Amino acid sequence: MKLVYVVDDDPAVARSLDRVLRDDGWEVETFDSAEAFLARSRPERYGCLVLDVSMPGLGGLDLQRRLREIGQLLPIVFLTGYGDIPTSVRAIKAGAADFLTKPVGSEALLHAVRTAIESDAAARPAYVERAALGQRFVTLTTREREVLACVLRGRLNKQIAGDLGIVEQTVKFHRARIMVRMQARTSAELMHIAAMLGIPTQASTAQVARSAIARPPSQWGVARIVG
Repeated sequence: MKLVYVVDDDPAVARSLDRVLRDDGWEVETFDSAEAFLARSRPERYGCLVLDVSMPGLGGLDLQRRLREIGQLLPIVFLTGYGDIPTSVRAIKAGAADFLTKPVGSEALLHAVRTAIESDAAARPAYVERAALGQRFVTLTTREREVLACVLRGRLNKQIAGDLGIVEQTVKFHRARIMVRMQARTSAELMHIAAMLGIPTQASTAQVARSAIARPPSQWGVARIVG
């Protein structure tokens, strides 16, 4: 059974949400703050997060950002008492599944939760694959990333050697290491992997080194909340 986490600092609202969700057959855990949710004892459970926007301390948008930073792919349905359009736009752009205004009707809530979980389940395999590829990418050395950038631009070994001021044999060595580390069997497969990671084929060496995926491996692990 999928678990729905409810984070709302208003006890009456939290109880109401808990009742509606349980009556629909969901397992529910409620928290009165974002901090309490982050400190929960079972972070590995997969499901959906119903999250209040405005709370003392860490707010809903802050929690959304924190979860993204640590690689948790939990779908979020936001609740707000103010119908703030700019805030809702920010939340949706950051990946929120839905944004509902309090008081929210039972059917609207249940529809949002079901849709969020169904959509996330369909997209999760791609998330997991990209996370695995990201873990491989961060094992590349600075020189290997430089060589990779040249390979993606279609440069030949001799040209890469000239570009980087190294001998051709060294380029061949690094290319072979890149193929092994990225688990690519062909150059075409390596290109496909780079595309999945969002690395442009015409990216400069500096762009590859600065890529958003060049971050600590802990942030590329498969989300702590898994199916």
